[in-house]
Amino acid sequence: MRKNEAYAEEYGICGEIQHIQKNTIHSEEGENMKTLREVKIGETARVLKLQGEGAIRRRIMDMGITKGVEIYVRKVAPLGDPVEITVRGYELSVRKADAEMILVQ
Repeated sequence: MRKNEAYAEEYGICGEIQHIQKNTIHSEEGENMKTLREVKIGETARVLKLQGEGAIRRRIMDMGITKGVEIYVRKVAPLGDPVEITVRGYELSVRKADAEMILVQ
């Protein structure tokens, strides 16, 4: 069982978990996308797509992270979890697993 699948089973996450390979994904329009986790400190990124389904996707959207919004990465903890961001004028900490579900440009 893969690490992400074990995480999904442990926390009861329903739906499909996509595995992101090699740090870059290409959308149908040919745009380069990466996950929020891959954005460096001090960079700003625009949300292109939210992965995940159900309650997880809803929780991310409830935090104000929706398609088209700009996110500024303020800090990343030494072990990479959590990621502190500024979105819609307020500061927010996002878990590494959640940051991997947010595709940005």
